[in-house]
Amino acid sequence: MTTVGFIGLGNMGGPMAANLVKAGHAVRGFDLSEDAKTRLAEAGGTPCASAKDAVSGADVVVTMLPAGRHVEAVYLGDAQSGEGGLIAAAAKGTLFIDSSTIDVATARKVAAAAEAAGMGMIDAPVSGGVGGAQAGTLTFMVGGPEAAFEQARPFLDRMGKTIVHAGGAGNGQAAKICNNMILGISMIGVSEAFVLAEKLGLDHQKLFDISSTASGQCWSLTTYCPVPGPVPTSPANRDYQAGFTADMMLKDLKLAQDAANSSGANTPLGAEAAQIYGLFAGEGNGGLDFSGVVKFLRGKG
Repeated sequence: MTTVGFIGLGNMGGPMAANLVKAGHAVRGFDLSEDAKTRLAEAGGTPCASAKDAVSGADVVVTMLPAGRHVEAVYLGDAQSGEGGLIAAAAKGTLFIDSSTIDVATARKVAAAAEAAGMGMIDAPVSGGVGGAQAGTLTFMVGGPEAAFEQARPFLDRMGKTIVHAGGAGNGQAAKICNNMILGISMIGVSEAFVLAEKLGLDHQKLFDISSTASGQCWSLTTYCPVPGPVPTSPANRDYQAGFTADMMLKDLKLAQDAANSSGANTPLGAEAAQIYGLFAGEGNGGLDFSGVVKFLRGKG
């Protein structure tokens, strides 16, 4: 049994922490939400009063936080107040696993600070949504040293199904934002096709039956179809109750555009996708599933 500190027990982090408890680890968790901490206790973990309390005595620390600024603050602390972060609070030799989706530059900055302090660290953002977090079938895209990756692997295996080492520090984040740029673009393309089919009098199921076995086949169509009916498990059948919100997709598309601008990459479709999701979320739809963008394309967003 290993003691794991887990910071960030929300829709994704909570189920991930619960799966580590199921694997027999002692999980000490912290979140700003009291409800989230209660759910951890119900799963068999130990809720803590602070992030530093959660990492006290931990061999491994997992973080699942909203954005780069939160990751930097939690790990590095507040320079103005002089209050240290997790790197300063944890015992030397602690392994850090950051599963937040953040910008590559911040991931590399925090990893360098952890290495300088004698800690192992990987950036390990995930794909698979809340369902994957609950089922323990997430895909982890991992950046960091080989030794830290191998040390983290047994814990990642308890939370995910596919674990890929993408290279050095920050490469997990690079893989995540590239993957989600593909996803955002493809969901818009599939949604546009269904909107066009509606205008032309082509039945949703007929288009699905054809395109799902033809060259239009893709995950956004066959697993996460944006219209009700063809894929019963897709959010379209639950009035777009979110598995992955439009706000989260917009965040990832913006990260991709920031990375494209800083690296000089040409991503015109990624830029257009970010604009479309910005408009969709701006109309009050940010909490809907990202596949709900089909409503916006119909002019009903």
